[in-house]
Amino acid sequence: MRWQVDPKSPVPIYAQLERSIRAAVASGALRAGDQLPTVRQLAVDLRVNANTVARVYAELERAGVVSTQRGRGTFVRPGTPPAPPARQRERELRALVDRTLAEAAALGIPARDLVRHLQSRIEES
Repeated sequence: MRWQVDPKSPVPIYAQLERSIRAAVASGALRAGDQLPTVRQLAVDLRVNANTVARVYAELERAGVVSTQRGRGTFVRPGTPPAPPARQRERELRALVDRTLAEAAALGIPARDLVRHLQSRIEES
């Protein structure tokens, strides 16, 4: 599995990495029992501070997504990972909306047009 982070993104690197790992688990790219890279290895691969990776792994462990076995590594836990807490979900949603609005503005798309398009897509489904 290869994760990437964008140092130019306004989203903190730890949030990008956590979201990426959660998405890999949710999509099935990472399955129960799969081993994640060591903190040091992932930090080297992504060119980020090892403390950042350790923070992400600790948060994922608290959330029940992974488990760390001393001397063996960090593994994806069986079962569906629980949804993030409401405050975290709200933060992530706000960041997603901010990125979407910024990208739309960069493309010359007014926010009203974006909202209208989203509403029509919701109505289609």
